[in-house]
Amino acid sequence: MTLDHALEVSADLKSRYDTDPQIHELIDMARKIEGMPRHTSTHAAGVVITDHPVSEYVPLAKNDDSVVTQYTMTTLEELGLLKMDFLGLRNLSVIDNTVKMVARTQPGFTIEGIPMDDPAVFQLFCEGNTEGVFQFESAGIRRVIMKLKPEYLEDLIAVTSLYRPGPMKFIPTYIENRHHPEKVTYRHPRLSKILNVTYGCIVYQEQVMQIFRELAGYSLGRADVVRRAMSKKKADVMERERQIFIHGLQREDGSWEVEGCVNRRVDEAAAEEIFQQMESFASYAFNKSHAAAYATVAYQTAWLKCHYPREYLACLLTSVLGSSGKVAEYMGECSRLHIRVLPPHVNESRRGFTVSGEDIRFGLLAVKNLGRGFLDFLVKEREESGKFSSFYDFCRRMYDSEMNRRALESLIKCGALDGLGNNRREMLAALNSVMDSLDSDRRRNIEGQMGFFDTPSAPAAKIEIPALEDFSPSEKLAMEKDVTGMYLSGHPVSEYSGLFRQGAVTSMGDIQQDARENIGKYRDGQRVRVLGAVQSVKQKLTKNSGTMAYVLLEDLYDSIELLVFPNVYSRYHALLREGQVVLAEGRLSLTEEKDTKLICDAVYPPPSPGNVSMPEQEEKKKTSSRPGLYLKFPSKNSWEYTKAMQYIAIFDGPTELYLYFIDTKKLVRAPANYRLDANPVLLRELKKLLGEDAVALVEK
Repeated sequence: MTLDHALEVSADLKSRYDTDPQIHELIDMARKIEGMPRHTSTHAAGVVITDHPVSEYVPLAKNDDSVVTQYTMTTLEELGLLKMDFLGLRNLSVIDNTVKMVARTQPGFTIEGIPMDDPAVFQLFCEGNTEGVFQFESAGIRRVIMKLKPEYLEDLIAVTSLYRPGPMKFIPTYIENRHHPEKVTYRHPRLSKILNVTYGCIVYQEQVMQIFRELAGYSLGRADVVRRAMSKKKADVMERERQIFIHGLQREDGSWEVEGCVNRRVDEAAAEEIFQQMESFASYAFNKSHAAAYATVAYQTAWLKCHYPREYLACLLTSVLGSSGKVAEYMGECSRLHIRVLPPHVNESRRGFTVSGEDIRFGLLAVKNLGRGFLDFLVKEREESGKFSSFYDFCRRMYDSEMNRRALESLIKCGALDGLGNNRREMLAALNSVMDSLDSDRRRNIEGQMGFFDTPSAPAAKIEIPALEDFSPSEKLAMEKDVTGMYLSGHPVSEYSGLFRQGAVTSMGDIQQDARENIGKYRDGQRVRVLGAVQSVKQKLTKNSGTMAYVLLEDLYDSIELLVFPNVYSRYHALLREGQVVLAEGRLSLTEEKDTKLICDAVYPPPSPGNVSMPEQEEKKKTSSRPGLYLKFPSKNSWEYTKAMQYIAIFDGPTELYLYFIDTKKLVRAPANYRLDANPVLLRELKKLLGEDAVALVEK
């Protein structure tokens, strides 16, 4: 739809254009810029390479801080300039760092020396244990690789190419033919020598070029031009090439430049079908050399994870230090492999994650407010002058670094100064006085000089820190979460472990393992109840102006995303706060392409630790002996509470009213002036407002 066309088809718009000068001016101005680019963009990996300064060939511009060409990539190619894409992969740094770490204990170790046909590595792929393996982490591709059961690098190359929007529809056929070669069929016999390595499926761009050459007689150069046109989705070029592919192209002297399928004894219908299949595939496909490079990196990461899991996971964790979510995810993988991730400590940790015996030591760079310069100074000081003996000793020796109060506070909160003679509460309480004392020493002892009448600074032994009761375990966990984005000394759900043992709630680890390995214990739409700590809440406005939420819930074994739609979120939003432990009920959503989710329809506060009774069971016990109307609200400040009390005020009567507030977990009896007539009309409206499970009438 263009502005001119809109004026033709919309009488109302045309009328306003003709009668309203402001509208007339607006549309005329809009016509002048219609169809122009909305913004300038930069290809993140594209680099133009020329023999002379680029400005001698094309005009340049500044896009933020980058110098870019003013012409688009297609125009540059048409001008004959060389444009290369340089892709940077974090995984190559992870591999390099892992090799260096392994080489400290195994001199001469190189990634080039590993075998490329290791059965143990392919078994890792078959079992779907590919968390942290390049290109094979998503739930969808894990299911594919587990069904395929790869045995060779060629299998990984094929999956890397097939798991794309275009050729994805060929995956079931490829897997079936891979396991049952007798089912392989070819639309034309000449395709067999091209597609036999991929069991009858078109997988690579090189195969597209081979088909053009074998079936229609294209030259290598022309076949590559068509392949590029397909990948760039140039519809006009493709329609012309369709006719040439099928019927050929003659030169002026009558000779054939391209013979075409029909002239090479290929049925026209088969040629049409083959061309359509190539066209849909080539729009998205890799060439095989690209896929082979990716598959090689994938195999190398899998090999390192299989044979050196501690070193590999330590380097992998270091590579994602800026993302607390990925750190938590890979720490969960460490737990699954029975590798402990020890909490950070100033006497053991370095900047990144490191291997410590059979364990991995948490990296200090993952802690907020700690700079690289400060951490380098810490490690150097520790190595040159020995380990820190006390909290004051640490502060005194680190005083000349980039340490400030915020950095020191973060170290205390994450537990990196535990075991140095004081607990976290004592250190936080003494932080200011210790720093003030050191500041005073600095002013009096400038560069080691003292005035004749000054007294020396108080020695470390005389700095006394008052004894205080330490924080509770839950308070420590909250501090750790605050400064690292994760729990280090435990987990908020640990005290409810009895619920998992007794089967009162479903382990998220069981759900996710079932999804990964396609065990079949859980099915799409199955109702489950989970218990976990809320890790994040992302709100989203729906088309109907309601608010829904994506809630990441984590238990001791794994995590799962809750989809909380507006009608449910409005009732339970008070409970869904970061750090809060909750019980959630809902239906599982299992799909091939996406990670497992839980469509949530109810949220409860957790029961008392050690108590396997569910919240609604507790409420029934409390209320069964007292007749009255029982209503459940998210909180006393919720809009549902205000609206419900307005309804109740209309219907005066003899029935007692009891109110349960989810946020405080308290059941209270309403004042006598709120007694009501529990008639069907009132009950219907209350259930409509609060939900069926939030309204209960207990009669005598």
